[in-house]
Amino acid sequence: MPDSKPPPKKFDLINRGERKPTLLGTLTFVGLRLLDIPLQHALLLPTGLGVTLLSKLGITLASSTSTGSLSTGLSYLDVLGQPTNALLMLFAIGSSAKQIYWQLFVSKESFPAPAAAAVAFYNSLFNALNSLLFLALATSSVNSTPQLTVPSSLSLTGVPYALPLSTVVGVCIYTFGIILEAVSETQRRDFKDAPANAGKVCKVGVWRWSRHVNYFGYSLWRGGYTMVATGWIGGLAVGSWQMWDLGYRAAGVMDDYCTNRYKEQWAQFKREVPSKIVPGIW
Repeated sequence: MPDSKPPPKKFDLINRGERKPTLLGTLTFVGLRLLDIPLQHALLLPTGLGVTLLSKLGITLASSTSTGSLSTGLSYLDVLGQPTNALLMLFAIGSSAKQIYWQLFVSKESFPAPAAAAVAFYNSLFNALNSLLFLALATSSVNSTPQLTVPSSLSLTGVPYALPLSTVVGVCIYTFGIILEAVSETQRRDFKDAPANAGKVCKVGVWRWSRHVNYFGYSLWRGGYTMVATGWIGGLAVGSWQMWDLGYRAAGVMDDYCTNRYKEQWAQFKREVPSKIVPGIW
């Protein structure tokens, strides 16, 4: 009988196990994630790139695209005119900052420039789509219900305005998710850096919640980002899709890698922490 061949290695953008960060890959990733900030700002301006693009396509704009009197004390945000525009801008800044932190201070794996460019492009594309969907009337969260009235004493515009409940929930989901992802990655880095933990599976902190808790955090903030832009349906759809994608694609890659590297340790970890992505559910 012919020798059986091992199953083909699953596609992975990161060369796991090669602890040789590449300067070109790092510069590519950091540079492109920084460029996403002025891109999203240009898209979200009341008379900016996003409005111009949608107008040329004949897409009706949401009323939120009109110039408002946002007053945060930060001119970079105030020129965006409306609170939700500013929130989406802060989300773009937050996601770039978190991912740059990961690349510079957490990840020690080889990340070639083409892979770095692909990951950066994916995140910028997702952010841009959120900005455009918010600006378009048919998909904007301005129509989301129920609406909450923000009194003038708490308003960033100096006058009362309506804010969708989905926006408040989306902000909470985004904030929790991006903090969870950053904390999980930092805890794993610190665990791995301790000489006593060489060759051991990280089981500390939030890694007792699920085996890929960092993917859970990423899915949450991605869903929260879209919920603020488009409302309930868009946010839940993106968050659920992201969890499904990471749960079957990325988690599969990691499971193969960890099985080969940690052997029985990984099998024991799977028995101790049965949840793959969502703690206590899946």
